[in-house]
Amino acid sequence: MTTIKDAAAALRDGSLTSTALTQQILDRAVALNPALGAYVEITADAALEQAGAADTALAAGDDRGPLQGIPLAIKDIIAMKGAPTTANSHVLAEDWGAGTDAPVVARLRDAGAVFVGKSTTSEFACGLPDATKRFLVPHNPWNVDHTPAGSSSGTGIAVAAGLALGGLGTDTGGSVRSPAAVNGHTGLKVTFGRVPKSGVVPLGFSLDSIGPMARSAWDCAALLEVMAGYDPTDPNSAQQPVPAYTQLLDGSVDGLRIALPMPYFFDHEQLDPEMHDAVLTAVKQLVGLGASSTELDLPYAAEAKDANHIIMVSEAYAYHRNDLVNRWNDYGVHTRPTLARGAFYTAGDVAQAQRFRRFFSRQVAELFTSYDVIITPSAPVPAEPAAGLSPSKRLLTPSYTGQWNLTGLPAVAVPAGFSSSGLPLSMQIVGKPFAEATVLKVADALQRVSDWHLAVPPVDALAA
Repeated sequence: MTTIKDAAAALRDGSLTSTALTQQILDRAVALNPALGAYVEITADAALEQAGAADTALAAGDDRGPLQGIPLAIKDIIAMKGAPTTANSHVLAEDWGAGTDAPVVARLRDAGAVFVGKSTTSEFACGLPDATKRFLVPHNPWNVDHTPAGSSSGTGIAVAAGLALGGLGTDTGGSVRSPAAVNGHTGLKVTFGRVPKSGVVPLGFSLDSIGPMARSAWDCAALLEVMAGYDPTDPNSAQQPVPAYTQLLDGSVDGLRIALPMPYFFDHEQLDPEMHDAVLTAVKQLVGLGASSTELDLPYAAEAKDANHIIMVSEAYAYHRNDLVNRWNDYGVHTRPTLARGAFYTAGDVAQAQRFRRFFSRQVAELFTSYDVIITPSAPVPAEPAAGLSPSKRLLTPSYTGQWNLTGLPAVAVPAGFSSSGLPLSMQIVGKPFAEATVLKVADALQRVSDWHLAVPPVDALAA
């Protein structure tokens, strides 16, 4: 059983119980976690208790929707009752969020979801893995020598390898979409404020969002229906109505207007040719379904990537400053220089980045007066070898995700095939503010005529 949609149907026709499904997922997670590093903690007893409650409720006719009885992974910077929140760090207070559910977790719990455990994150959602610390190093299930990307590494691995049917990630510069892209499934960055983010360890206060990660666009839509909506504990939470996202996925893209920003996004010298071709092939499929596409120029994309980074590390530094001074060595070797970089940007740098943010947002808004979505690759290359990664390398490579955190827009990463070396390729669909329904509808239409999102990596040989 690979999708939430299929599992939900099986739970209702009596061919499957949540207890059996959850036990199967737990067995797989326990066997594969030492090799893949998807989870910080697996909460087996609590998960089986939740599964039993879901079975009892469904048998009594208490149907709370498609997430009832579905095993999910919760990123380990999001508070969840019954498990510690560590942010994959020795620095975070041991009692941070203890005994509480973040609002987004509480909503999933009320919907009858089952929580497999707390999934691995890059330290404080920004550092690369550090093998000298006590946490498992995450590995890409398609090739364990390659990165699973971050920061929502664990949820990405869990979804791809069948250690959960979906879960939560957070996205400040691409941290939902990048793991979805390199692990071969769907991941949605929501509009800023679409999902309340109280009860979450912050990275960039004005950039952070919580997004669903799952195999399919339909699955992400089902998660978002429960996750989205105003909450008074988050001052940035938007008072916007929450559509019935799954009911809007009708497979039609007839008349859809696609913008293809060619400079930087499609012609960068570091863009992998297979990624380039896979995305344009997927666009042709959408055109064949009734959409239209136009190649155009979206200026200052590289500057938008840099502005997002300046704001992110400056806001992160503001949160971590005292701990960096007093507990420098407790941070991971890659995390501390990333956070400390915020100390080197001046007030003028941050002010200019914010001024540019408004300028670029207006430019993108103008483009959306003529087009419904923007499509780009999700990443310039497939999953990279883990041994070659460094924080400085990130600064020198293009990013196709941070621009949409800067503008606060929704964007979904969707599988678009595989490279000649067997690694996933991915396309990104960007929409107007609060137009998650549109980007999910486009993703769903593509997934109705392709099956890349259903591919499962051959990981059984890695079982402990």
